[in-house]
Amino acid sequence: MKKTKHQLVFLLFLASGLIMQSCGRDSVTLESLLDEMVDREQLARLPEIPYTLKQFSSYDRGAVAPGRPGWFANSDRTMFIREEMNQGRKEYVMADTEGPGAIVRVWMTFAGENSGNGILRFYFDGDTIPEIEGTAFDVISGGQLVGEPLGSSVSDLSPYENRGHNLYLPLPYQKHCKITYESNNITNYGNKGNTGESVYYNINYRTYPEGTAVSSFSLERLKAASSKVEQVREILLKRETGLEKLNLSVNEIGGTIKPGKEWTAGFEGPSAIRYIRLQLDAENLEQALRSTVLKMEFDGEQGIWCPVGDFFGTGYQIRPLNTWYARVDENGTMEAYWVMPFEKTATLSIMNTGGQEVEVAGQAGLSAWKWDDRSMHFRSSWHQFTNIFTREGMTAESEGSPFDINYVDLSGKGVYVGDGLVLFNTSYIWWGEGDEKIYVDGEDFPSHFGTGTEDYYGYAWGGRSKRFSNHPFIAQPDESGNAAPGYVVNLRYRILDALPFNESLEVDMELWHWHATWINYAPATYYYMRPGGSTNIVPDTEGARAKVALKSTDIIPNRLKNGKIEAEHMAFRNSCGNRKGSMGITPFGDVPLSGNLRVVWQDGQPGDTIYFNFVSEMEGMFGLQADFCNGPAFGRFKALLNGRELSSGILLHSSSPSMRTVKLGQAMIRMGENTLAFVVMPGQGKRHLFGMDVLLLKQE
Repeated sequence: MKKTKHQLVFLLFLASGLIMQSCGRDSVTLESLLDEMVDREQLARLPEIPYTLKQFSSYDRGAVAPGRPGWFANSDRTMFIREEMNQGRKEYVMADTEGPGAIVRVWMTFAGENSGNGILRFYFDGDTIPEIEGTAFDVISGGQLVGEPLGSSVSDLSPYENRGHNLYLPLPYQKHCKITYESNNITNYGNKGNTGESVYYNINYRTYPEGTAVSSFSLERLKAASSKVEQVREILLKRETGLEKLNLSVNEIGGTIKPGKEWTAGFEGPSAIRYIRLQLDAENLEQALRSTVLKMEFDGEQGIWCPVGDFFGTGYQIRPLNTWYARVDENGTMEAYWVMPFEKTATLSIMNTGGQEVEVAGQAGLSAWKWDDRSMHFRSSWHQFTNIFTREGMTAESEGSPFDINYVDLSGKGVYVGDGLVLFNTSYIWWGEGDEKIYVDGEDFPSHFGTGTEDYYGYAWGGRSKRFSNHPFIAQPDESGNAAPGYVVNLRYRILDALPFNESLEVDMELWHWHATWINYAPATYYYMRPGGSTNIVPDTEGARAKVALKSTDIIPNRLKNGKIEAEHMAFRNSCGNRKGSMGITPFGDVPLSGNLRVVWQDGQPGDTIYFNFVSEMEGMFGLQADFCNGPAFGRFKALLNGRELSSGILLHSSSPSMRTVKLGQAMIRMGENTLAFVVMPGQGKRHLFGMDVLLLKQE
């Protein structure tokens, strides 16, 4: 048929419209990524433009495979892809990747004099001139590119140079991206020695399918998008929920829930839960926050099984926080803003696994949702490693090693969107040297291999870090157990760094504690999955029921058994500040120990005291003796029990490491709490190390 001029014009117009629609659908820009960042609905659907998420980092290159030497190597600094000369400059390459893609998260921290002031450069699409150039501090968190919270450092209670520096401003590229660092302070490239500047980094980047149209980042485009950048910053800073734009159905939640019972409500779809708000009241609130479980099903599939406090990011103690997805106020009101769609039905249950009545009050807000083939169910899993020992394979001949803890394994298609970690540390030193290892779709080697648990959660220098809860995507609302016995909460919510998988996902974290001890370690994970997906984590009712730890003796009982107690089982402290690393539970080289462990104290000076508390169910006069560590650096001590002197001449100095049993004398043991103290005495060199293995009591 002969086409008229008008028909040809119409066909050309139609074709151009289709092309424009296709380009619009397949294009990635700075603005589109910023819109994605503040659209909570987008995480509840498979990505419209598929992508993979991977990570560059300074992880220790000595780690090559599970089971091989070096798998838990910890020299994860100043490791680069290569060094190269650019226009006469020596630059260390941190990232080098083909497009189309986008950098979606950069984290860095540094150590050494004048560190962090080297020049960070971003090269796009093969250009030999960097588009971004400035000191690392200025570029990432100093406001050179963008202000809070897209460029930030945490915690603001820590010195600036000791913070974790986080850049969340997306940096898209069409063809290629290379990131380098230049510093004349680097003398240990490849971690050769401990001198010079140490550089730690994690860089998350997306890669889109070949042919995806991406508008590469430039400072000119950043300037053109300034109103969008400011709009997104404002939304994030105010934690805007957008609920006022929805036609919400608000449902009341709760009542009095007796032990072993649960409260349940059902909802009809298609719909989506937009927020959940809860507050608990119980005689023992800490236990209630852990033993009261939020349980949800979507379209007949298990979606959420998580203790209430852990789900909202506060754990079993109320700690105020204000993030994009979870909020907790000082009064104990907890809110979550995950979008939870379902096609036909959903049930929300609150289950009391504990031994006390719990009063629950709250709301769930729902709105319309169009279920389609990209829609996913929200899921959350939780489990606790209760009283877990921090060294694997420890014997009288071996100090043991760190090991990998599994957060979650997933089978199916979905997107991993965050996790939280609640733990109780029992030692006076940092617990979290462990790196994340994330395997996507059956990888043999993890495409995400990190540099430390604190780095994964956005902060730095774990034992010295301070609490923070004022960033939308990361938080540490309690840090009191980072370098002393105490409670810790870490959170990370993934938005642009959400992690898609097509077949499977394995999320592991090394448990790499500086001391051999027992701790409680409870990860909660958040993810979306298409119907039919599954997880390896089963409901951990026993973990939810377990008594929560508020002091170290809740994990390591300090009770005499048959007239004997290991030193590491007693609650111990010292008079000079319990400084990080000053005391600990460790092996003693090749010297055999009872239980393979001892308590060591290494920073005492004459007059300083170490105290050991133990509980006795007996009362009366007993003869006390203890096994002590001896060696060239060990000192002289005076012993007291419940304030009364036992012995003033305990000499632990010897020419070589050994063990020795010392009779401390007779003393009255009280029913209940007793305190055994050792005071450093002068006259035995400059160092005054103390080490005790076991205490023995014999009835006189």
